[in-house]
Amino acid sequence: QVQLVESGGGLVQAGGSLRLSCAASGLTFRGKTMGWFRQAPGKEREFVAGIYWSWTGGTTRYADSVNGRFTISRDDAKTTAYLQMNSLKPEDTAVYYCAADVDSNSGYVPSVRSAYDYWGQGTQVSVSS
Repeated sequence: QVQLVESGGGLVQAGGSLRLSCAASGLTFRGKTMGWFRQAPGKEREFVAGIYWSWTGGTTRYADSVNGRFTISRDDAKTTAYLQMNSLKPEDTAVYYCAADVDSNSGYVPSVRSAYDYWGQGTQVSVSS
């Protein structure tokens, strides 16, 4: 049974920072792509960042809206993925979801929701102006 549990959300002022965590269990962590998506009220769930890591190497991918401000990382020993969010803006306000692609292709980080197989419950991030 695969389980993804997000944590670290909260309320911050514009310009502040948050670090989200995604604890994964029930799957082989190495060689799988982990992604972060977000969904604001009335909007579609959108890709934020993703990371692939295996013995052949690793790669990351970011949405243009967060590139340069957010950093995705992972700790394989803890089977946990992270999203460091700096210089937060009010438009970053959303529920953030962790996702896992269990049939990842080497060197590829998909940005479409349908590519990911498992999802966490989400954690709320609110940024005030």
